[in-house]
Amino acid sequence: MQYGICNLGIVPVRLEPSDPSEMVTQALYGEYFKVLQQRKKWSRVRLAFDKYEGWIDNKQYKEISESHYKSLLDSKARLSTDLVEYVSDEKNNLYPVPLGSELTGLKLLGHNYEGNYSNDKKEKSNIVQTAFLYLNAPYLWGGKTPFGIDCSGLTQMVYKINGKSIPRDAKDQAQLGDVLSFIEESSPGDLAFFDNAEGRITHVGLIMKDNYILHAHGEVRIDRLDQTGIFNKEKNTHTHKLRVIKKIM
Repeated sequence: MQYGICNLGIVPVRLEPSDPSEMVTQALYGEYFKVLQQRKKWSRVRLAFDKYEGWIDNKQYKEISESHYKSLLDSKARLSTDLVEYVSDEKNNLYPVPLGSELTGLKLLGHNYEGNYSNDKKEKSNIVQTAFLYLNAPYLWGGKTPFGIDCSGLTQMVYKINGKSIPRDAKDQAQLGDVLSFIEESSPGDLAFFDNAEGRITHVGLIMKDNYILHAHGEVRIDRLDQTGIFNKEKNTHTHKLRVIKKIM
């Protein structure tokens, strides 16, 4: 078994080993993983944080040993909390890293970081405040950064920065936590899930106070939430049908 670590700011993880293939998620700086299969130009990897699998260009990660991988697993996570910062190498080359990057492997990569970071579990009251850092980010399928993010990437990253690990996809996130019967039972930071005509959960958002919700739809935005679903005031219509509300923290 081989192992790797992302030494660049944002690396696409693709469905197939090809540049035009769908991006299913992203590996941010410092994320480490198992290499399940290696080809001449591509490697199939399984991210350590959420066990998500996909293909990464071999030029966009650094191989590490099994002992280094296990050491990273056993280390307490340190996540960048600035919208964008830089790490530098011994030659003073700068590499931009986005919000939520993993800093545990800095020494392993020979990099220095002088920005802000978090390394402990935050109170639930901090969830929505963190989510505001992604406000107005464009929607990007598979994205996980303020420069492009999807709905479940948003909820996963916001929870991650606050010390809580949840799955990558909305349908899997919906399996966690306790069901709430009414919006009035929820508190800021709870998750609301929405389904399509076939009953499949396809969307998730972060509940705010006073029946508002923050979610990624075109962009990371704030809309009204009621028992029917998400109401878009600009379009004067409901855009998503509410399925369930979950308290995870």
